[in-house]
Amino acid sequence: MTMQHITVLGTGVLGSQIAFQTAYHGFDVVAYDVDEPALAAAEERFAKLAETYRAEGVAGAAEGKAEEALARIRTSHVLAEAVADADLVIEAVPENPDIKKSVYEELGRVAPARTIFATNSSTLLPSALAPFTGRPEQFLALHFANRVWAHNTAEVMGTEQTDPAVYRAVVEFAGQIGMVPIEIKKEKAGYLLNSLLVPFLQAAGELLVDGIAEPEAIDQTWRIGTGAPMGPFQIYDIVGLTTAYNISMMGDEKQRAFAALIKERYIDQGKLGVATGEGFYTYPAA
Repeated sequence: MTMQHITVLGTGVLGSQIAFQTAYHGFDVVAYDVDEPALAAAEERFAKLAETYRAEGVAGAAEGKAEEALARIRTSHVLAEAVADADLVIEAVPENPDIKKSVYEELGRVAPARTIFATNSSTLLPSALAPFTGRPEQFLALHFANRVWAHNTAEVMGTEQTDPAVYRAVVEFAGQIGMVPIEIKKEKAGYLLNSLLVPFLQAAGELLVDGIAEPEAIDQTWRIGTGAPMGPFQIYDIVGLTTAYNISMMGDEKQRAFAALIKERYIDQGKLGVATGEGFYTYPAA
């Protein structure tokens, strides 16, 4: 199963990083999103990632590798065109089950028969999406962490229907793009990373909803008490408040209350986190 042509569906914070990291390691990448404005924003993210790779000393970035990566990425808002030559499609669309199901139903119709599908869903089990792909034996989860060039885990999780050869091919691919493949033995919502991270973030959200403390105090307590570089609301800003909202809306009553809070106070005001320069905190212009 040779992989050279990779399509990434969704060009948000993480989707853009996956596309750029893949291109950085020599693969041809098509980045798909729903319309031209979304792709224009993606082009800006790719340019900023090239700057970040150089600034943070990623190997080869200062010697032209970042520019080479940019040249390997093309964009499209036509799904059939975006996946026409794809050996692997990595889906990173919003964390909404209905959106993902709709995407897979169309993807299954237009992608070549050989194409492997991988979801980067942070909370949904791949078996919940597999029936909508039309090819469950060629479908699995491939989950990345934010800042993929530095936090370079790639969690690989199949279903009972995933072809073992497909699983091994995706593990190999993850290593080829500079990731550390983390093989998960059975399905677990949240994989390993988010099984640890999400309860932590939810606890912080509940403290805010209950009026116990403001985000700054909660973050400060965590940083001082543990030595961690960031608190939970700083992490929320990096992940993006739209993602936080979508995940929280699938939770219990307290989590849905947190979703309503961030929608009213932040999302409806255009404050989506680091990507927009303001969320729980304000960030300097790049």
